[in-house]
Amino acid sequence: MTEIFSHTACRQLSQMVFAMIFFHISEYILAIAIHGKMNVTLKSLLMSKNYLLAMICSLLEYIVEIYFFPGLKEHWWISNVGLVLVVIGEIIRKLAIVTAGRAFTHLIKRYHEDHHKLVTHGVYRYTRHPGYCGFFIWSVGTQIMLCNPLSTLAFAVVVLRFFQQRIPYEEYFLQQFFGSEYEDYSRRTSSGIPFLK
Repeated sequence: MTEIFSHTACRQLSQMVFAMIFFHISEYILAIAIHGKMNVTLKSLLMSKNYLLAMICSLLEYIVEIYFFPGLKEHWWISNVGLVLVVIGEIIRKLAIVTAGRAFTHLIKRYHEDHHKLVTHGVYRYTRHPGYCGFFIWSVGTQIMLCNPLSTLAFAVVVLRFFQQRIPYEEYFLQQFFGSEYEDYSRRTSSGIPFLK
């Protein structure tokens, strides 16, 4: 059981805890800063039952693997690549939020609001959904950072499938709001999610 308290485990797990705390608290703080405290709920922490279940499964995989296969967690270069991906994903997502300002919300808007403008500058110049792109990179990066092969694959598949459903639904409303302007924009840019134009 000493493997769970080894230097490797302490480093990797502390990085994971810090990454999760920073991600969720910064999402909430940015939502309050942009939309005002009265317009933000705890949903802006982005912690669903499915998300918590995924993180618990990830932790269980980590504990089982470090106990039975401690050498699997000693691939520092893999762990460091994951850490870099976590930082890159976080930066992309936060740039998306700050760039979009009030146009960025955690819930899909089904009705056009006066302040809702199509954002095509900054990180949105390169991808239509940089916030989703950043989250995809961040979430998969957390599992690479832990050297969790099963969770890396599971997170990639589950997050990819989630966005394959969410993006077309969201884009339906964006096309309703912005018409040909959005169609032109979507032809020029990728979704930012693998296998999804």
